[in-house]
Amino acid sequence: MATAWTSDTIEALGRAGYRSGGARRAVIELLGRQDCCLTAQEIFDGLRAEGRAVGIASVYRVLDLLGERGFVQRIDVGAGMARFEPVHLSGEHHHHLVCEDCGKVEAFSDDGLERALHKVEGRTGYSVAGHDVVLRGACADCSA
Repeated sequence: MATAWTSDTIEALGRAGYRSGGARRAVIELLGRQDCCLTAQEIFDGLRAEGRAVGIASVYRVLDLLGERGFVQRIDVGAGMARFEPVHLSGEHHHHLVCEDCGKVEAFSDDGLERALHKVEGRTGYSVAGHDVVLRGACADCSA
């Protein structure tokens, strides 16, 4: 099932002159079905599990293109690890909790945090185009 992000991204790339390559479409479709961020390796593994013959180098090339064009956000979760997730034009987004022990990543939203970040924007005079908050620590399983 194609999401709005999936179809919008494929259409925008087509209008920009990019042909609809198999690897590009496969990565976009997989990302469009996700609730949270994935590593390039997780994307590669997911495509392989679906029987899609896409190389890891192609996954990285597609992620680079999508990042350059503003369709995906790169999230650095520490330890040299980057994750990627769709950027939704509606402005909807979430932040991430990262367990430094087991590597689990969970999404969270917080209206109070969003209000606080907007206050910082007002106090500093910056026009903030976007933000991401990554909180690192130990998940409930690892801290027990």
